[in-house]
Amino acid sequence: MSTNTEFPGPVKWIDDRLGIAKIGKKNLRKVFPDHWSFMLGEIALYSFIILILTGTFLTFWFKPSMAEIEYQGSYSLLKGLHMSEAYASTLDISFDVRGGLLMRQIHHWAAVLFIAAMMVHLLRMFFTGAFRKPRELNWVIGFTMLFLGIIEGFIGYGLPDDLLSGTGLRITNGMIQASPVVGTYMNFFIFGGEFPGDDFVSRFFIVHVLLIPGIILALVTVHLFLVVYHKHTQYAGPGRTQKNVVGYPLFPVYTAKAGGFFFVVFGITALMGALLQINPVWLYGPYNPAEVTAGSQPDWYMGWLEGSVRIFPGLESSFWGITLSWNLIIPALIVPPAFVTLVALYPFIEGWITGDKREHHLLDRPRDVPTRTGIGVAFIVFYAMLWIGGGNDLIATHFGLSLNSVTWFLRFAVILGPILGFWIARRWAISLQRADQERLLHGLETGVIMRSPDGKYTEKHQPISTYEAYSLTARDRVLPHELGPETDLNGVRAPRRALYKARAALSRFYYADAVQKPTAQELEAAHEHAHDADEIHELTEETETYREVTSDRS
Repeated sequence: MSTNTEFPGPVKWIDDRLGIAKIGKKNLRKVFPDHWSFMLGEIALYSFIILILTGTFLTFWFKPSMAEIEYQGSYSLLKGLHMSEAYASTLDISFDVRGGLLMRQIHHWAAVLFIAAMMVHLLRMFFTGAFRKPRELNWVIGFTMLFLGIIEGFIGYGLPDDLLSGTGLRITNGMIQASPVVGTYMNFFIFGGEFPGDDFVSRFFIVHVLLIPGIILALVTVHLFLVVYHKHTQYAGPGRTQKNVVGYPLFPVYTAKAGGFFFVVFGITALMGALLQINPVWLYGPYNPAEVTAGSQPDWYMGWLEGSVRIFPGLESSFWGITLSWNLIIPALIVPPAFVTLVALYPFIEGWITGDKREHHLLDRPRDVPTRTGIGVAFIVFYAMLWIGGGNDLIATHFGLSLNSVTWFLRFAVILGPILGFWIARRWAISLQRADQERLLHGLETGVIMRSPDGKYTEKHQPISTYEAYSLTARDRVLPHELGPETDLNGVRAPRRALYKARAALSRFYYADAVQKPTAQELEAAHEHAHDADEIHELTEETETYREVTSDRS
């Protein structure tokens, strides 16, 4: 790659004009760490590619029109019924277009996998602290892609104009109309008139195939650029520091592995599309505003929003002839946006509380940051309780329970569950920290009992490996943010004193009960209690390694 003479003629022609050799020489050798959890982001990326490919195929036959026609296709049970062209074309794709049903199902499964992979990928980033400086912007970009993916999936779910999707759109219509002042205007803008209107399929189609995919594609590009620019995070281990990346080069190793993994994801998604039925629209029939599908459920990623509406008590207020439906405004228009905003801004909130302004390229173990781990579990429990609420009717009928009992349980669980989840996860993480501390200071229990000359019985401990010791100490000693003096040297009271007091209190809570990693002196003192010369020798070597590690990090 050093000279243009190494390239074939056409490549040399391009290189003379674009300089690909200079760009490629540096970037193709860029190192990426190797860990299974990094594949979660790749699954999301490959699912998005599958969505684009299958979606392009479907657009050739789908007709985004609400014009009413009489169905004369090959599905005899619906023959002669009046329906929209959108629904009829969906039936044609399913029964008359070669490979159409397979493509429809691959597209739907890829959408489910896309959102699921993004969610789990963001959870991995959260629990390992991959969102910290300098990657806060990438966290916001990733969360924005998840939010847009959910909207994209919901809009695509409504395009076939079947009875199930129409029921979901009817619920959305009610939520939009509940918005004070602007609800009616927003409803007319989205649906092109009174629901269901005549234009919503064509409008949704443009948003589904052009607007949102284009935004997501742009965000993916920026996201990947920032990953390359900031360099990839990595888990702690020997030889891995804040200043390097240990792994394989992009070309040829990582390129070959990523290419193979793409075909694995594509193959599994195709297998699911071929063998696992999803969204059989012919069973639901065309949408009719006067009808509703019994036991209807949205796609799983919309279940938490529906659950929020289902379990909230029916509260309304009237002011000057205007009725405010709090049972829709709070669970549909306040709680979800507040939850999404809190999660999106969490990196900045944690940075402000802890006062940590350093760059971080080594990932945390969840146990090493107990409060963050507890907060993450609280988020998951809150989401899960709302998600379960989206199927409260099916839970009641399948398990022979009272619908009211299930709903009232979830009303309490959605508040108390996150608190309990936070407390359990935090205490669990602290217990694991203490177990690591014991193993680091005193080694592993061997089951060998020794008796000293004075008659005292003790158990012999075996020192842990240098690799494990490095991993256990690959974290910083942390201290809560301290509140500064109330007045400066001139006796002037510090501004925003109440805000800084709150910050100091939150910082103390954030680091409360967390186990600090031992210093080199503490490690030496513990190793002096070793029971034989061989163990003393091994522990001494480990102490020297620890000294080198701590000095490098300082």
